[in-house]
Amino acid sequence: MEIRPIRTLAEYRAVEDLQGRVWCLEDAEIVPDHLLVTVNKNGGLLLGAFEAGPDTEERLVGFVLGFVGLTPDGTVKHCSHMLGVDPDVQDRGLGYRLKLAQREYVLEQGLDLVTWTFDPLESRNAYLNFHKLGVSCNTYLRNLYGDMRDGLSGGLPSDRFQVEWRIASQRVVERVRGARGRAARSGPRSAGVPVLNAFSPEGLPRPPDDVLPMQGERLSIQIPADFQAIRAADIALAGAWRVHSRALFEGAFAAGYRAVDVLCEGGRSWYVLDREKD
Repeated sequence: MEIRPIRTLAEYRAVEDLQGRVWCLEDAEIVPDHLLVTVNKNGGLLLGAFEAGPDTEERLVGFVLGFVGLTPDGTVKHCSHMLGVDPDVQDRGLGYRLKLAQREYVLEQGLDLVTWTFDPLESRNAYLNFHKLGVSCNTYLRNLYGDMRDGLSGGLPSDRFQVEWRIASQRVVERVRGARGRAARSGPRSAGVPVLNAFSPEGLPRPPDDVLPMQGERLSIQIPADFQAIRAADIALAGAWRVHSRALFEGAFAAGYRAVDVLCEGGRSWYVLDREKD
């Protein structure tokens, strides 16, 4: 596997094709090659991951796309827009490798902040972003993109976390070197972190009726381990999870908490949140 910048027109068009395979996108939703070229040649970044067998030509199996942007106060940042890995090679750590390559590029540009959005109910993405890369979040965006036309998000409000990746911070340096927080070795309860909305993961889990009050310096919020399975089986139940989790995350962020980690154990997934210091 080789990770390198996209260079040729054929490679740009392979990125178009891969977008469709990863997200089941309609043509209108695919970022076209001419825009990919413009971003890549004007301070942005488009890295591809290429795989080649001993008797086959290399093929594009992953990519990461981003561009230079501004925070509301005018600070220059890198806005990471898309990270895609071919379904045939998922669960092999390629997304993680692409993000690390992106980090090195952005550091060379002299920037130290990368932001992106993702669905907070997607447990696997959450684990990569928080536990392995070291992002944090206190920004919840309701229905950011409206009713999306892709095969993974359609039919539900497109609520998103906007995460911050402080790529030069000690926290991120430790995470990408493999260090983990004290709660990472077990579930949150074992580490003394209360779970606001504990529920059984058996079958198609339903949002619990009883939720603990938000108090203390640290708490956790449980999410379904496989939200796509719920969405495929019962879209109304998936919508109930959207409403339930939205209320908890918005309430926690308004109360001064920040999401700092995601733990996965025994078919369960939790966000860990710390109260921010003044």
